[in-house]
Amino acid sequence: MQLGEQGVRFDRYDIAYAVLWQRLHPHLGLSRRDLPFVEHSEVLSEILDGVASVPVFATAVGLVKLMDRGVGAKRRRRHLRTDGTLAQLDQLPGADLVDAVTYLFAEDLRIGCKDTPYLVVVDAYEALGLPSADTWLRDLVGQLDRGLTVIASREPVAWHQVDADWEEVIRVLPLEGLPMESRMELLADGGVSDPQLQEVIANASVGVPFYLHLAVDSEGKGRVVSQDEIMQRFLQHVDPDERRYLDLLSASRTFDFELFTRLAQAFHLPASRLAWERLVAYSFVYPASDERFQLHQLMANSLCVRLSSAIARDTHSMLHELWRDRAEKDNATDALCEAVYHGLHAEMLSSDRLLEYADRITASGGSQGMAVLVSDLTEYLGGHKSDETLEQTARCLAAESAVLLGDTSRINDLTPAGSWSLATMAGARLAVAAGHGRRIAGDTSEALTIYASVWEGRQGPERHPAGLWSADLHMAQGRFGAAIRLANELAATCPADAYVLRGDLARLLYLAARFSYDFQHADQYLREAEICYQQAGTIVGAALIKTNRAELLAWTDPFSAIDVSLDAVAANADLGALHEVGKAYTAMGHAHLAIGRFEEAESSLDQGCRALEKAGYRSGRARAELVKATLHARRGHADEAEASVSWAVDELVKVEVYPTLLMVAAHLLGALGRTDDKVSRAAEEARTRIEALDSLDALEARLQYHLRGLLA
Repeated sequence: MQLGEQGVRFDRYDIAYAVLWQRLHPHLGLSRRDLPFVEHSEVLSEILDGVASVPVFATAVGLVKLMDRGVGAKRRRRHLRTDGTLAQLDQLPGADLVDAVTYLFAEDLRIGCKDTPYLVVVDAYEALGLPSADTWLRDLVGQLDRGLTVIASREPVAWHQVDADWEEVIRVLPLEGLPMESRMELLADGGVSDPQLQEVIANASVGVPFYLHLAVDSEGKGRVVSQDEIMQRFLQHVDPDERRYLDLLSASRTFDFELFTRLAQAFHLPASRLAWERLVAYSFVYPASDERFQLHQLMANSLCVRLSSAIARDTHSMLHELWRDRAEKDNATDALCEAVYHGLHAEMLSSDRLLEYADRITASGGSQGMAVLVSDLTEYLGGHKSDETLEQTARCLAAESAVLLGDTSRINDLTPAGSWSLATMAGARLAVAAGHGRRIAGDTSEALTIYASVWEGRQGPERHPAGLWSADLHMAQGRFGAAIRLANELAATCPADAYVLRGDLARLLYLAARFSYDFQHADQYLREAEICYQQAGTIVGAALIKTNRAELLAWTDPFSAIDVSLDAVAANADLGALHEVGKAYTAMGHAHLAIGRFEEAESSLDQGCRALEKAGYRSGRARAELVKATLHARRGHADEAEASVSWAVDELVKVEVYPTLLMVAAHLLGALGRTDDKVSRAAEEARTRIEALDSLDALEARLQYHLRGLLA
């Protein structure tokens, strides 16, 4: 409304929002009474001026057509009729429709403001609850690129944990207390007229408006001398039972009626619906997500210190059990994170138990869920006496979180050589994370040494990922037979219900077949992996399947590969997996190249290369460069193709992976009528290292056949 008053039109956004609103309320037609903001939308008002209401299941195309019945701007109607984005809205699934609504808001704002900078203020960010609830806001703010977005929050906006690029554009400005003059003005407006009392309250409040309001609300006899006394004076006006409720609820970050009831019963307090409704009616109780509530942070901080250590521990213990039970029902990320938070403060969680929770949180919430866990554990350790075991666990989880994001520098900072011990599960997992950091950065031999040390030096389940990644590196170095033998050995030792691990093993076999250019078997293994990941319910595994499916389809069905690549980009971007985003864009570029769309191929490959460089994923970047070399060849730019081949070969030799790609490089130069001693030598050495699944001649024949198809 405020932007509209300054001439910005949101016609497309208003129509898209109306379509989304009805998608969410399919039983209702669109009318002035039901649609939340129709009175402030000129385009929707114009539509409804011509009809009494819009039928149930109205479409974007239908809404635009209804404008013909109204009066007004023909030019605008013509513009909306021909808008490509609006024309596609009706075919979009729910999540994509939300993205389109977000996009159209940003686009309408960009067009309306032209070269004029704008300010958008987002208040009460903390009301979103868990970080996973702010994906839409990150998406929107990322598109508001011609103005300033100010986010007011009582919680940190930790978007850099999902994508390090946010660190470059977010500036944190702590809000201090109100100036003394403003404090006096607020107190006077609230009826505190005694100058001496005003000064005492103003000083005691440290300028926090919340404390100033408490002082005004509870003004009576006596003098206020501290923040604690302000709180005590306020609590004198609260029913004793409600005071006890508040004390107990201060231990919980969010609460609902069930939680309130369980707490009340555990401490022998009345647990009626009436008591609940009186409690949530207070102004310092705020709605949170999923019909939950939260206390104002300053109120919670002041109340929690009133609990004795024993009562606080008992409260956290009961809350841990409640959230644990909820997590058992649906494995929801927020329930798992809350179970960990309260389990830590109840001193109930061992290092091994924390790691179990971390695995479940990763499966259900990806890197965002892990970021919450790492933050909570770090904060807990900062306020408690040193615990070497938990500190190593915190470092392990921080490193595993960085692995999910493909953040090699962060992984390697957390895992300097010799900084882990294989005597504990956390130490062994930290070592595996260290191997991942070296592997992604291209230090393949060091990574394989680390993985092998865990595989051979441990007996517990933590050796399984070490064995998996040892097999993966055997595969990446062309020892396909060794990789499959190790994978079979690992499969024989893992439990039948270890669905994630079994999915990873099937995906490893897929990669072995794909890099052997045996696409029929690759498809079979990828389907097996997808089934396992579905049984495990892992969103990370589902995103990996999308990337691998796009990479395979780029060879076998490039038209289908484009849509799958887009899905893979979106899924991995939501998880913050930058290296997978880069691979998905590479697959998209490969697919566009295969069907002769050179400009689209170039654009996709450029985006892929940027993502892979940012992630520090050297082998993936080299693979992308080989696809670029093929694009140069298709365009007839032989010199550029040769330069790309040379650069890619240098990288692949340095990181010691993908010998079949070195053979591809040599054949690509041969197709161009070019020779390069370095490339020829690398390809010849690669042939001596490959342990083919059938024979080297058969592998090379498949490789040449598919490369000729891509060059045709």
